[in-house]
Amino acid sequence: MQVAIVTGASSGIGFGCAVKLAEAGMAVLGTGRDHDRLAELEQAAGDHVATVAVDLTADDAPQRIVDAALSRWGRIDFLVNNAGVGSPKPLHETDDETLDHFLGLMLRAPFRLARDVIGHMVPGSAIINVTSTFAVVGGLRGGAYSAAKGGLTALTTHIACQYGAQGIRCNAVAPGVTLTPMVAARLEDERFRKMQTEMTPHTRLGQVDDIAATVAFLCSEGGSFINGQTIVVDGGWSSTKYLSDFALTSEWIAR
Repeated sequence: MQVAIVTGASSGIGFGCAVKLAEAGMAVLGTGRDHDRLAELEQAAGDHVATVAVDLTADDAPQRIVDAALSRWGRIDFLVNNAGVGSPKPLHETDDETLDHFLGLMLRAPFRLARDVIGHMVPGSAIINVTSTFAVVGGLRGGAYSAAKGGLTALTTHIACQYGAQGIRCNAVAPGVTLTPMVAARLEDERFRKMQTEMTPHTRLGQVDDIAATVAFLCSEGGSFINGQTIVVDGGWSSTKYLSDFALTSEWIAR
């Protein structure tokens, strides 16, 4: 049985990825900080899922996670670096504490975990880093979030190049706005909502399963020759200059 580690698995995209991989027949170790939410994951995904409550930014976090996977299943085949935080501020509004928090959780932590995991991986293994469309195109108010996700993209291509000859792949999945609890509050902002709904050439916004299914594909035989890529899952938001009929026919106000 193949074994996957999924960070940020207590809710949203991470929860969906853990369930999807378990449904594909893998054993899954889900990490997060909330014991109760991790218990919900174990109930939802069944016997093949174990969890460990840990702060990914802690010095001992990578070793605790690796030890938990190896002690239970004796191997690690996939790592999904998903844990993140939202609601960033633009450069001029970002203080050092916020900068350190974003970089610590979304760049330093996945770097350190991948470093500890990769020595246990065998040919056919893979690392998937969940980045963002803000690492692909410019993002308003991206700030430290964009910097962290951009760094994670660069880490992805490094790992793909350095370890691909050993049969270890690395790819990134870049979600657009996805309907998760973290995004729900932001969609209440009319400007933010319009930027997504009126600029996405699709009939809906992204759902957790869209991302989870892409991650599962990259862990499958079908994705076995994909390496060093960023797969953007955003309904065309970042790759087109689409505007809806509503946006095109509405009255524009000079700013």
